Amino acid sequence: MSERTRRGTIQQQLTRTGVVIGATGASARRKRLVSYYVLAARRSIARNLAVQAETIGLGSASALIFNDERSATDTLSSLRADRNVVVARVYTADGRLFASYGSGAEAWPALAPSAAAGLSDAIQFQGRHVYANHVIVSDRRRLGAVRIVYSLDELIADLERFLAITAAVLMISVAGALLVARRAQRALSAPIVDLAAAARAVSRSNDYTVRVRANHSIGELGVLIDTFNQMLTQIQARDSELDEAAQRYQALNEQLERRVAERTAELQVINRELEAFTYSVSHDLRAPLRRIDGFSGILATKYAPELTGEGTHYLSRIREGTQQMGRLIDDLLNLARLGRKELVQHPTDLSEIVHRVADALTRENAGRAIRWTCGPLPTVNCDPALVDVVLTNLLSNAVKYSRPRPETVIEVGAIETPGMPAVVFIRDNGVGFNMKYADKLFGAFQRLHRADEFEGTGIGLATVQRIVHKHKGRIWVEAELDKGATFYFTLAAGLAGSGHSLEGGAHV
Repeated sequence: MSERTRRGTIQQQLTRTGVVIGATGASARRKRLVSYYVLAARRSIARNLAVQAETIGLGSASALIFNDERSATDTLSSLRADRNVVVARVYTADGRLFASYGSGAEAWPALAPSAAAGLSDAIQFQGRHVYANHVIVSDRRRLGAVRIVYSLDELIADLERFLAITAAVLMISVAGALLVARRAQRALSAPIVDLAAAARAVSRSNDYTVRVRANHSIGELGVLIDTFNQMLTQIQARDSELDEAAQRYQALNEQLERRVAERTAELQVINRELEAFTYSVSHDLRAPLRRIDGFSGILATKYAPELTGEGTHYLSRIREGTQQMGRLIDDLLNLARLGRKELVQHPTDLSEIVHRVADALTRENAGRAIRWTCGPLPTVNCDPALVDVVLTNLLSNAVKYSRPRPETVIEVGAIETPGMPAVVFIRDNGVGFNMKYADKLFGAFQRLHRADEFEGTGIGLATVQRIVHKHKGRIWVEAELDKGATFYFTLAAGLAGSGHSLEGGAHV
């Protein structure tokens, strides 16, 4: 083989080797860099949006509780510091749009109430936007949800610039390798081997600390080596920045978790103090009320002949007020005791409780036409004394608010789904109410009807809700004005069997 043929073969090998190593290595690095950049950016955006959504949720919880839309809007306005946030919204628990942020908010239609009410914590990448959802919860009660729409336009622009740079670097690498290989001699093989080894090390282990020893006496190959080392330096710096950003976000998350834990502990202490205060005040009010009621009774008994008609009327109103206050104190004491009472659970047939309560209510309302319809009810692992309070309150309300009807119709039943707690419902044909006030229904002292229409203290449903929550269940209502109401509740304990059914009525 001639020297010319041997020299040509070496140049061809160097050319092929340089092109293959330059193209393959740079392409692989480019792909890994792009993938790493996109993945790191997605993770960073997801963590940032999760923190922002949770922060907005914390700031909007009190606004939802007190129906303060302006406060929620001010909380959302804090997002203006992030120019990539397109729109942000706060929804109520029933899916109603509560507050909104963003100059282009009208271009983003609100979710349907059913969809908004069903939002759960999630980060979704769709097209050129990211959707962050966060459920706002307070005291184990869902208050609403936060939804943030984040634009990826800036990230996509950065990625396009990054792709252009890496493409240019790839082209430069291939062109440089080809040029050097054509002009190389045997002395060039060592630096090329070093460069190939470094490229393989970076490609296989993502070790960006690797550097190729520069040899400026060999012209273009030295430039290629310097460019390669500079690219690795830039990548290493970017990787360090991403790691530092991840650490900062992690520290922020930990700080936020500590704040949430501290706030939860503070709320628990406040709740205990509030229960103790309620119990103390209610207990201390009993004695003066007894004296007022006792002395007014003596006045009504011993001095009735000496009182005028107006005086007798005033005295009667005093006694009615003290008796109403007594009932209110009893309800407050019962509500306060619930916070300290431990559950004593065992299998309980709900049908037996419904039978007993229905019979008692029928006797108490002699003269009214009441028709009871009760389907099969489950046997549930629960505290029977507390569940008796729940059913007594709900059935009593059904009878009370159906009083204007010629015939009261009350239906009790259960909806059972395999693997899920049974849903017990109580339906009446009473006066009902407007559902826009449903969020006030389970608050203490909240009444949707005047006291002269229907008697009550406004604490019964608050007591019912607290008992259901102690059983890890939930309660809700569906109603329509003048068309009755249906209360639903679940008890998280599993079913122990099926109960009995009651079909019939009492027409007295």
